[in-house]
Amino acid sequence: MRDRLDRLERLLGTRVDGVHALGSSHAWTLHHASLADGRDVFVKAASDQAGVFAAEAAGLRWLAEAGPGTPVPEVVAADEHMLVLPWLPSASPDPSTAERLGRELAALHTGARPTVHGAPWDGYIADLPLDNTPDDGEWPRWYAERRLEPFLRLGARHLSSADVRLVERVMADVETLAGPPEPPSRIHGDLWSGNILWTDDRALLIDPAAHGGHRETDLAMMALFGTPHLDRILAVYDESAPLADGWRARIPLHQLHPLLVHVALFGASYRARLVDAARSALG
Repeated sequence: MRDRLDRLERLLGTRVDGVHALGSSHAWTLHHASLADGRDVFVKAASDQAGVFAAEAAGLRWLAEAGPGTPVPEVVAADEHMLVLPWLPSASPDPSTAERLGRELAALHTGARPTVHGAPWDGYIADLPLDNTPDDGEWPRWYAERRLEPFLRLGARHLSSADVRLVERVMADVETLAGPPEPPSRIHGDLWSGNILWTDDRALLIDPAAHGGHRETDLAMMALFGTPHLDRILAVYDESAPLADGWRARIPLHQLHPLLVHVALFGASYRARLVDAARSALG
């Protein structure tokens, strides 16, 4: 523990007066630290997660480049063993904060769009590698090849051969299923409800798997495990940056990637939801 405190003090250039453990997630531990200069910070730490922390820091900084008011926290510091963010006290979600999130998420997706899918750093989702190789091709084929196929291979041991063939059918028909073409957006990439930090006046997006992708992906992920006031978020989003016709019917297509990730990480307990999403995507 002393080695970790010394590292944190060197990284931040100030004394750490206290650290409170918050538990763990995947391969890292979480902490609330009080600093001698009066700041409080959130610390994610691990012995060997250099790629994960570098990707998260790069993703937060890149999302912030979309413009003023982007709903992401600043990166205080990062190295191969730690990621440090401001400490942000949480609050209960309310309709006003949800509407603000809808507006700010729309601005993130439509402001300073990237020119390619992917990102200029090695990606991760949780602690699984995510292929971010920049690609100027169309989104449907990119999604099938870079998001569905690799995780189908990872999770195949938890699926039947019929399940695998079902997802492969989606991949084969993805150009037809994907809806009207859209330019890439800066997306969070892992926007389930646990990665939305609600504060007194706004919601901030944390733990991104950020990349240039399809903006419907973030909205589908918010729907996957339930997000407070989601109807208000989506209504304000659609007013601010209207979505293409049929976007609700495409939600299962965009949910296939995170469901495959969950199958790869947690096994067959997510198989039924994956199969349902694949069938719904095919209509």
